[in-house]
Amino acid sequence: MPHVTLLTTGGTIASRRDPATGHVVASVSAEDLRAALHDPLDDIPLKVESFANVGSYAIDLPTSFALAQRINTLLEDPDCLGVVVTHGTDTLEESCYLADLLLRSEKPVVFTGAQRSADEPDTDGPRNIADSIRLAGAPAARGLGAMICFEQEFHAARDVSKTHASRTDTFHSYEHGKLGEIDGTDVYVMRRPALRRTYTPERVEPAIDLVTMAMGSDGRALRHALADGMKAVVIQGFGRGNTPPAVTAAATELIAAGMPVVMTTRCPRGRVRPIYGNGGGKTLAEAGVIFAGDLSGVKARLLLAVLLGAGFTGEALRREIEEVGS
Repeated sequence: MPHVTLLTTGGTIASRRDPATGHVVASVSAEDLRAALHDPLDDIPLKVESFANVGSYAIDLPTSFALAQRINTLLEDPDCLGVVVTHGTDTLEESCYLADLLLRSEKPVVFTGAQRSADEPDTDGPRNIADSIRLAGAPAARGLGAMICFEQEFHAARDVSKTHASRTDTFHSYEHGKLGEIDGTDVYVMRRPALRRTYTPERVEPAIDLVTMAMGSDGRALRHALADGMKAVVIQGFGRGNTPPAVTAAATELIAAGMPVVMTTRCPRGRVRPIYGNGGGKTLAEAGVIFAGDLSGVKARLLLAVLLGAGFTGEALRREIEEVGS
């Protein structure tokens, strides 16, 4: 029978306050999440499976890779219309983008969660799940890839970011805008993502550091990454992709040692482009730093993890990152 699969991983949406400790912890079962739905969704049969029950701050790259593999397996069932993944919001955009990069099906994959725990009287989880099931079961959602659905809107995995620590309308796509919205039982697709690419690596490379620039940053973090055996570094630089001269010098050393260095911006909007000399972005590009367009630092790290896992190196690696980030 055609159905949507609800795959749960924990997070705030599956959390309650422990009266003994006062800690909010992931403890709600997959079946309890289904039972809490305000909308019965009688027209969309639902299967439920638990993948994990943890806060998303505890999810690492290998775990997220295993989650993406499980999603692909579920989608192989010809009766599965799509998959909804409940996930903590801390790393939701990362697991969603990794799943999108690895997706082997045209069927929709919808990630959702909550900002208010399951035992709060105004929890946002059940509504987000119901909307996500509607989206995953909608024929119009085929080919959109992995998405985040929150507060009646859905967003492309590549573009979406968590923008507020606690508000329920936290997920937005700054530069490209939402893909569409859900109004009651109706799904409206307003645009389709144009910058999606998928890959089939046997593994992802977790040994990638993400380093954010601040006034007066020096090269210690980059040199430690090289000494500690990291395979690559992503820099969140200033503005268009600039770093202090000391960091520029360290980045040049990493590239000379054969380590890929990728540049993003710490700004929430805009793209990096090598413009400034005297140690700025132009100097970095001339040294071999790869500029990742408007990809955020965390998204560039995930793309790099997939590409290194798939065996990309040298100019092929550069070209792929530049094209996905364009």
